[in-house]
Amino acid sequence: MNYDEILTIPPFSLEKDQKSKLLTARLKALTVHHRANCPQYRRILDSIGYEEDAVSTYEELPFLPVSLFKELSLKSVPDDAIVKTMTSSGTTGQAVSKIYLDKTTSSSQQKTMVKIVNEFTGSGRMPMIILDCPSVVKNRAMFSARGAGILGFSIFGAKKIYALDDDMKLDVDGLREFLEQYRGRKIFLFGFTFMVWQHFYKELLRLKEQGIVFDLSEGILVHGGGWKKLVSEAVSPEEFRKRLQSVCGLTRIHDYYGMVEQTGCIYMQCECGHLHASIFSDVIMRRPEDFRVCETGERGIIQVVSAIPESYPGHSLITEDEGMVLGEDDCPCGRKGKYFQEFGRLKDAEIRGCSDTYAAKF
Repeated sequence: MNYDEILTIPPFSLEKDQKSKLLTARLKALTVHHRANCPQYRRILDSIGYEEDAVSTYEELPFLPVSLFKELSLKSVPDDAIVKTMTSSGTTGQAVSKIYLDKTTSSSQQKTMVKIVNEFTGSGRMPMIILDCPSVVKNRAMFSARGAGILGFSIFGAKKIYALDDDMKLDVDGLREFLEQYRGRKIFLFGFTFMVWQHFYKELLRLKEQGIVFDLSEGILVHGGGWKKLVSEAVSPEEFRKRLQSVCGLTRIHDYYGMVEQTGCIYMQCECGHLHASIFSDVIMRRPEDFRVCETGERGIIQVVSAIPESYPGHSLITEDEGMVLGEDDCPCGRKGKYFQEFGRLKDAEIRGCSDTYAAKF
């Protein structure tokens, strides 16, 4: 089954056995493809004695550490087929991952993201408020993870404004005019968690204390990029949602987990507060001492698999994040697949989420 055929299946419709069969076939095929077309990847597989016939499920496939994309230029297509290079977030002095996309992989990422996000926001484009500044997306050839996130989610916006200027100050007049123009309409908001808190929530709170209130009760906020700074300030996800509702009426708020190394396959937070894996990807928690698969309810290192990447060998990666699978096929929200919790970076791992790297300078 090619990827366009997989895209015809509703994202949260397959139960465990169906999804496992689908992903195993696709991920084994991607492993063969990348072994044939990426010399570095082939050497890695040869060095561990990988044998395709010995693999019965995608949990048994080899995985690369995400940090390897900082060290090697891993690509499975000719240089002249690359249409976009994406880089991970990083604090000053950190090496960044480089992810090389051809037209097919870039298109698949976008189509996948639309399928997943529409399950939470409804279909159709909406007036959109980007809770960031416009300068982030200026270099279209070399996307940072932050810029890629903004541009990726911008496809859900029919009419878009940036709520912040390039000094990260709230454009109060522009926001007021936009909300007046689309009064009564469903509005889509996107931003990275710390920036939403630092530059949007805190400014709305200051304005409310002066008697200036913005009504975003018809809004849907999607945010991501890490919680490290906010957790250190004792701001929990529950407090984050409660405070935003108190200043502007926002009630539909969805966090998400994702990374530039597997763009498109994001894990959206449902109404019950759980992160969900769609049919296009999955999470596997592994024990740090021997990398065996964790039981449900056991904390481990997050491995992510994605059915998308054809231009680079990023289909099976071990992250530097810690998480826990909470269940599978039985979330009260009704969506099939694994649902899980992410606890943040492993101890002593580099900061790399868009929200967390930006927050590091505060």
